[in-house]
Amino acid sequence: MSRIGRVERSTKETSVVVEIDLDGTGRVEVGTGVGFFDHMLDQLGRHGLFDLTVKTEGDLHIDSHHTIEDTALALGAAFRQALGDKVGVYRFGNCTVPLDESLAQVTVDLSGRPYLVHTEPENMAPMIGSYDTTMTRHILESFVAQARVALHVHVPYGRNAHHIVECQFKALARALRYASERDPRAVGILPSTKGAL
Repeated sequence: MSRIGRVERSTKETSVVVEIDLDGTGRVEVGTGVGFFDHMLDQLGRHGLFDLTVKTEGDLHIDSHHTIEDTALALGAAFRQALGDKVGVYRFGNCTVPLDESLAQVTVDLSGRPYLVHTEPENMAPMIGSYDTTMTRHILESFVAQARVALHVHVPYGRNAHHIVECQFKALARALRYASERDPRAVGILPSTKGAL
């Protein structure tokens, strides 16, 4: 049974189409008009082994905020859709990823309850190309709100802004992959004592 989510989101500010296959091979085709954000989405698909297609047209003549935010919202909704009933998944996933001098620790619970804890160094450069580095937290907030997952992201140290952000996306990709993979010992079992996720 395929686990594919597809979401289209259109507003006066953006037009977004996201499709994700949780059981893919890491094939990625993304285009948002924000180069560094595309690079991060590429990390998410490739390291999560998700087939990911993202096509966003936004009001970049204003800035990149709406484009990035609406893409993250659609991505979260598509991820939740692809998960389906969550029967047989591991539910929890975590990964620690270094990128040179930076380190990211990510833990996720496919709990059905959106919650984000996010820490990263405060002395980061404000921009990476046209990417506002304060958007990283907002991307995660938007994703969590729609995916309905509990997500803890911690970057205890790092100097280079590119490295600090990229290791977060790589660790997120792996944590989501591990949490959403099917557990061969839990076929037909929902990983919850409540009987609902």
